[in-house]
Amino acid sequence: MSLREIVLDTETTGLDPSRGDRVIEIGCVELIDHMPSGETYQQYINPERDMPAESFRIHGLSEAFLSDYPLFAEIVDGFLDFIGDDKLVIHNAAFDIKFLNAELDPLGFSPIPMTQAIDTVQIARSRYPGASASLDDLCRRFGVDNTSRTLHGALLDSSLLASVYIDLIGAREPGFDLAAQDTGSVIEMKKHRDRAVRPARPHEPSAVELEAHEALIGRISDSIWTKP
Repeated sequence: MSLREIVLDTETTGLDPSRGDRVIEIGCVELIDHMPSGETYQQYINPERDMPAESFRIHGLSEAFLSDYPLFAEIVDGFLDFIGDDKLVIHNAAFDIKFLNAELDPLGFSPIPMTQAIDTVQIARSRYPGASASLDDLCRRFGVDNTSRTLHGALLDSSLLASVYIDLIGAREPGFDLAAQDTGSVIEMKKHRDRAVRPARPHEPSAVELEAHEALIGRISDSIWTKP
């Protein structure tokens, strides 16, 4: 049975939903057996509030831009259908889970449990104690090209995190560079990897081979094969 994981990231209006901050973008990348399947989810969301200047400098999403997008209540069903009950790979999971649950609760949905999350910050700190666990620094550590990350974006950051996660857990196949390949080539490689395994061919000797073997043994003096 294949393992499905969802690499997830959000962008928000600030740092604290209890003070009125809201989710404004969700980005997800589907992994099947630690490889990208080509399926993604991305949605901008109208937060129904202003955009603080310090947050705008991080992600570049303005109040005017987001005003044309649906409310969280309008996209929640599609989002929950996409993530299902599969593990969520998140960089600093407590932050994103807190914000998502703050959106889900007023709508009457069950919260996403922290047990559903795999926190890549915790994995990085465990593997590299004392080193920076930021996404940018992990990209540099593993040679993941993050030059397009001039601003934070949920889908872009999820794609980068997917590549970092594969390195963090040691699941990258030799010669396989996720960041350097497009979705089509990844899927093609998975097809080759998943080819049906052919049964082993029979190795029983034929009658002719057995006869030749007996003749060879007969020519060997004091052969071990003839001893009781």
